[in-house]
Amino acid sequence: MKAILTSSLGGCSDVNGIRVPARLSRANGMLDRLRSIWPRDARVLFICADPAAYEKNDGIRACFAKSFPLSGLGVSSVNVCDSRNPEAAHHLKDIDVLVLTGGHVPTQNRFLKELRLRERLSGFDGVLAAWSAGSMNCADTVYAGPELEGEAVDPRYRRWLTGLGITDINIFPHMQALRDARLDGMRLVEDITFEDSVGHEFIALNDGSYIVLDGGRAALYGEAYSIRDRRIARICEDGESVSL
Repeated sequence: MKAILTSSLGGCSDVNGIRVPARLSRANGMLDRLRSIWPRDARVLFICADPAAYEKNDGIRACFAKSFPLSGLGVSSVNVCDSRNPEAAHHLKDIDVLVLTGGHVPTQNRFLKELRLRERLSGFDGVLAAWSAGSMNCADTVYAGPELEGEAVDPRYRRWLTGLGITDINIFPHMQALRDARLDGMRLVEDITFEDSVGHEFIALNDGSYIVLDGGRAALYGEAYSIRDRRIARICEDGESVSL
């Protein structure tokens, strides 16, 4: 399996509240790299973040069914898996490209467990693409940092979850947008994420940056930061790459 884990895949633009197809992100060579591993006439399956958000899930499927060809990526089918058809994830041998969407990390994590996707991926030999929550849930142990009001101060909220086991890298997405964000009266990065980084490392990606997993190797492309033990350091620049 080859995987591209990103903060934002692109592919859809918001025009007056309507999702409109667009090309996938070309930042830091991401689209070119995806083209280089994309199977011909790919059979694509999206695993949604919220299995009950039917309208949103259908909108994502419809958008990408057009954005893939716009991006020079051939497809023969594009389907979505949610609570209406969990069996769609039971036959990964019939799928060439598996896409994990963004959303609320714990909600998607629960659905992935219901699908037993970790076990099913053991025999998957296709391409996996993921953005935001989907990328975060690819970790062996997932850092599900608080993101909704009340989660940061809820003692019952679980910040560490079992993930898909594709990588040991914990991704913190949308760094450029969340750098100054606040949640429950606290600074999201300095007051929450820094504290959770004691004894752990998070790789914070800007939109347009991504990680490629291939044959046990991990390569980072674009601007990104390491957050560890309450400290942050830039580890890659746009237009550059480093091995992880």
